[in-house]
Amino acid sequence: WIVSTLGFKVKIDFLSMIFIAFGMPMIFSKNSKLKDWGEFLIGFGILFMGLSFMKDAIPTLNPDDVYFLSRFVNLGFLSVIIFVFAGILITVIVHSSSASMAITLTLVFNQVIPMEAGAAMILGGNIGTTIDAMLASSGANVNARRSSAFHVFFNVFGVILAVIFFKPLLFLVQRIVPGSEAVMELAMFHTIFNLLVTLILIGFIPQLSRLIEMAVRPKKDEITLGKYKISYITSTIQDMPETHIIRVKKEVSNMVDIVDKMFDMFIEVWTNPDKRMGRLVNEVKKMEEYTDDMQEELQKYLLYCSGANVSKSNMAYITSLMRIINELESIGDSSFNLIILVEKKFNKKIVLHETASEELVPYTDLVKKFLAYIKEHIKKPIDSGDLSIAFKMEEQIDEYRSKLKKEARREIKKGSSVKGELLFIDIVRQIERIGDYCLNIAQAMKLK
Repeated sequence: WIVSTLGFKVKIDFLSMIFIAFGMPMIFSKNSKLKDWGEFLIGFGILFMGLSFMKDAIPTLNPDDVYFLSRFVNLGFLSVIIFVFAGILITVIVHSSSASMAITLTLVFNQVIPMEAGAAMILGGNIGTTIDAMLASSGANVNARRSSAFHVFFNVFGVILAVIFFKPLLFLVQRIVPGSEAVMELAMFHTIFNLLVTLILIGFIPQLSRLIEMAVRPKKDEITLGKYKISYITSTIQDMPETHIIRVKKEVSNMVDIVDKMFDMFIEVWTNPDKRMGRLVNEVKKMEEYTDDMQEELQKYLLYCSGANVSKSNMAYITSLMRIINELESIGDSSFNLIILVEKKFNKKIVLHETASEELVPYTDLVKKFLAYIKEHIKKPIDSGDLSIAFKMEEQIDEYRSKLKKEARREIKKGSSVKGELLFIDIVRQIERIGDYCLNIAQAMKLK
């Protein structure tokens, strides 16, 4: 839109200098809002400068190299197919859909090809741009490959649909912007294409996700979570620690989901032990290592945040987030320890008293309820009333723990396996610790 609106009427590099000239003095103001506007103007100035460089010096290819395409404009529907493939090829060569768009706009502006051919080239550019994502994900983990595969699917599906309804789509564009210049029509065509494909596919995201998961399988022994990494990126002009804290909140919420899933997997193997035990233990181990990585990376990230110019309230929030992250990592450790204890019971055929499995169900339900409470409140502060609920849940878990430990001791006196009852007490203790960690998280959230 910027290139089609301004690129052929005014010098974009001149505009960039105006924006930067107005924005630069503003960032030295003591008024924070004025600083923000200064950064906004400089950002746009740099954007215009980049567009100017791209328009004037497209690498390895320029409009003169593709003038021969003009001979293919009067072949009917075949022309559409030819120009779609031309758009794919040009985008692959220049490795930039933005650069290929600039070439297409220039060809249409200079009347080398008509608007219809330019629209077909834009469709091809949407497919050609997927090559970079495919190359980048080739050596990455399964989730990166799946994201790349969905990117390819989205663009290819959209282009096929647009080619089928090419004439109606052009008619719609011309109705929306009647009498506009061809380059303006191309900008509108590109916008409508992406909006329509998004609106069509947005209702099928769960189904498409399952389809992509079936199509792109993890490699043998591949860790689907990968190695966790979060990079702290500072602004060259004015850093904004608040935006970094928002990002950490999202990551902490993801961490809650992971440890909750780990506890669910313990419940699954406890109630349904089978020969898949080794696979499940391996999977939980990978999740435990992932939460360890999350703790380390997020702690470093928050330390960077605390070194920035943060307010007192944000500093207190950073401290509480650090505590929450530590407690969540401890929940992950306890969940993994629980899986190891169940594996030990399974492999060594350790026998517990007959009602052990039934007795543990209400106990795990209490902890699941506490974890659900944490998931519900993790993104918002809690008040004194909410904290009192957390204390009551922790008291219930402690009371049930004492009851189960007494029951295990009675079973030992009755002649039950000492080894089995001691293992049962270890399981009870690990579950109780998760309740303690949840209470610590609730207290940390109250500090916000």
